[in-house]
Amino acid sequence: MAGFLGSYLHSIDPKGRVSLPAPFRRGRESDPFVLIQTQPDALSLYPDDAWEEVQSELREMSKRQPDLRTRILGITAGAVEVVPDKQGRILIPEKMRTSISLDSDALVVGAINHIEIWEPKRFDEATRSEDDAFQRYIDKVFA
Repeated sequence: MAGFLGSYLHSIDPKGRVSLPAPFRRGRESDPFVLIQTQPDALSLYPDDAWEEVQSELREMSKRQPDLRTRILGITAGAVEVVPDKQGRILIPEKMRTSISLDSDALVVGAINHIEIWEPKRFDEATRSEDDAFQRYIDKVFA
C-alpha cells in the first residue's frame, strides 16, 4: 500500500458526514475505519490494518507502563468504528466535530498510515510554524 497522501477540502453535510477522498477509499470502499481523537486539534481515521498495529502498541504500552492504562482507556473510550457509505461519506459524531471546531468544512489529510481530519484554519496554523530542528531531520529524509 502506498499510504495516504495529500489534502482535500470537503464540506460537512447537515447530518455531520464528510466524504473521504477517492484515493483514500480506493480498495477500501466498504472497509471499516476507526475514528479517534488523540490530539486536541484533529481527528485520526485508521484503516483496519493500521489500527491493528496501534492496538498492539497500546497493549504493550499498557503492560510496560500500567500507570498509563487509564490515559489509554480515556482515548479509546471515545473511538468509534465508521464505514463509508456508498457515496464514500463517514459520519463524524457531533461530540468529535465540536471538540475540534469542525463546522461547515473539513480538511482531510493523508498522514501516511492513517488519515487526519482538521478544521482548515487550525491546520494552516499548526503547519505554518517553522522549526529548525525539524528542518534538519526532514532534510535528511529528502536528501
